Amino acid sequence: MNALRITPLDRWIRSRIGLEPRGCFTREDVRRHQIGKLRESLAYASRHSPFYRRQFSGCAGFSIVDFQEFESLPFTTAQDLAGNPLEFLSVSQSDVARVVTIRSSGTTGQPKRVFFDKADLDLTVDFFQHGMSALVQAGQRVLILMPGGMPGSVGDLLVEGLARMGAAGIVHGPVQEPADALDEILAHRAECLVGIPVQVLSLVRHPESARIPRGFIRSVLLSTDYVPESIVAEIQRTWGCRVYQHYGMTEMGYGGGVECDAHDGYHLREADLFVEIVDPTTGRTLPEGVSGEVVVTTLTRRAMPLIRYRTGDMARFLPEYCPCGSTLRRLSKVQGRPANGALLGPLTQLHMAALDEAIFAIPEILNFQAELIPVNGLSRLSITVYCDPCRFPDTLTDVREALVGVPAVRDAVARGILGIEPIRLSPENWFTTGAAKRTLIDRRQERSTP
Repeated sequence: MNALRITPLDRWIRSRIGLEPRGCFTREDVRRHQIGKLRESLAYASRHSPFYRRQFSGCAGFSIVDFQEFESLPFTTAQDLAGNPLEFLSVSQSDVARVVTIRSSGTTGQPKRVFFDKADLDLTVDFFQHGMSALVQAGQRVLILMPGGMPGSVGDLLVEGLARMGAAGIVHGPVQEPADALDEILAHRAECLVGIPVQVLSLVRHPESARIPRGFIRSVLLSTDYVPESIVAEIQRTWGCRVYQHYGMTEMGYGGGVECDAHDGYHLREADLFVEIVDPTTGRTLPEGVSGEVVVTTLTRRAMPLIRYRTGDMARFLPEYCPCGSTLRRLSKVQGRPANGALLGPLTQLHMAALDEAIFAIPEILNFQAELIPVNGLSRLSITVYCDPCRFPDTLTDVREALVGVPAVRDAVARGILGIEPIRLSPENWFTTGAAKRTLIDRRQERSTP
């Protein structure tokens, strides 16, 4: 049995925090680096960001002596960011190299704007270089199924990171026509794909997918949204390749953490980020192994530092050491956001992730949309699927069986507080650039029209 390769992030972060490549590397080394960077970041944000100047007035701020003191500082929320993003800007506007506007995946809410200067983008490229070296080697080609073409876009940053390691990145962009993407894979002889989970699934289940021989693609990186294990299994089964998952968001500089060959949690980008897990209700820091909300502090950002930013994502730290042997902390698979779920009663919550796992396991399904609607005072779950129209009749029973196999749905139906609408067929797919997360659309509070 071959030993697992240690994550390449281990060596990179060891170097970033000033340690010798072959010396001892412990959790204490990481924590010592992080507490020093936290003090620097707090001092920098307090001086340069109008928002944090107010936020930390009267606080100990950058004089913190330990992590417990840091945990007493106030949070930053998405609403803070959307309310006045220029209040967070900590460099001259002339130094801003990239501005990203993030629109809510729901029906309401102001968009957020996130600023980067060149140094911020260079650190992201650095992370992409070392993170991708777990998937590809020099001389290999990567087809990037994400937005690119603009300086500072995620696709262009990936191309730059790959070039630093001698690999070639080709930006195709998000998948609109699966047949075109399959053509590109063959034309460029791409050995690795980076893409959005549902869009990569659309390639695997396309009628022409057999054009891609098993083993042609060696690795796939899935990112931007919740990654259902049913999609991972389908990609592995069809293409016979390794599938890695990445966790990140624009606010943390795109990259947050990536799986190693053990495929058991994301190794975090700990030289640039300090991550906490807190109780989403009380805000208190939770012990290792307990699930809660992911809170992120940037340690090296210049244009727009964020201190104790509540991501809304739910996960936990994995307390055991990784089988690959890395010292770096691991975050469990992110289970989506409470905002992407809905209460079906005082004791039952339905999450989009649970629906994804169940419905994407059905071979005919390429995509689906889920809504909760009010009908005569009762909540009804409405599912619209995208698949080959010729195969739609065969999927109806499978989808209904999959739905009642979801514990939250089965419970709510049994208690008479949820009904299931007839399954519908969509004539076309729902296109996404990856900026908006897949979500369970809750229309029960909307005013009904006669």
